[in-house]
Amino acid sequence: MTPSQTPSPLSGRKAEAARNDERIMSAARAVFVADPGAPITAVAKAAGVGISALYSRYGSKEELLRTLCHDGLKVFVSETETALADDRDPWSVFTSYMRRLVDADTSSLTAALAGTFTPTSEMNELAQRANQLSAQLFERFREVLRPGVDVHDLSLVFELVAAVKLPNPERTAALRRRYLEVILDGLRAGVGSTLPGPAPTFQDLYARWQPVGRG
Repeated sequence: MTPSQTPSPLSGRKAEAARNDERIMSAARAVFVADPGAPITAVAKAAGVGISALYSRYGSKEELLRTLCHDGLKVFVSETETALADDRDPWSVFTSYMRRLVDADTSSLTAALAGTFTPTSEMNELAQRANQLSAQLFERFREVLRPGVDVHDLSLVFELVAAVKLPNPERTAALRRRYLEVILDGLRAGVGSTLPGPAPTFQDLYARWQPVGRG
């Protein structure tokens, strides 16, 4: 190995910091989805890092919550962009998209953490982009979905599936996929009954992110 190929102490420290951050984020997700009111010290304990290491990366619990949800929103945007680039038939694109997002489980973050912190302007902009991409993608799906289904119905479908939780993660994942298939059948065009009431709007869903008592 030449001197230029030898890892420097700095690169080693960066690698360790990256590993710590991965542990912190994984632990934070598990801790706060289970109990949004948990203290930040519970995350440090679950991650196996010192509280100083956690605070050196995240200055507060709110910052950590924002990062978790921002990362989840980025996953949603990425999956929507992937679906937009998929040139298969609409039903295949739709079902693959729904299955990928159920497996990604970003909706557990929404259900647990919406309203627990103040979103940043960057998050608001990304949420608007997610909304625009979803609307664009939904136009490809509309012809294969039952009348009355709207784009924001899908957001709540993800949350309904995410509500399936068992102590065993493998069983949880398997049952979520099972019930998603039941729901997909109900969403497909050809189902005869009329859906009651209006579909949720973007404003309905976004309003949940406004912390209570902050405006």
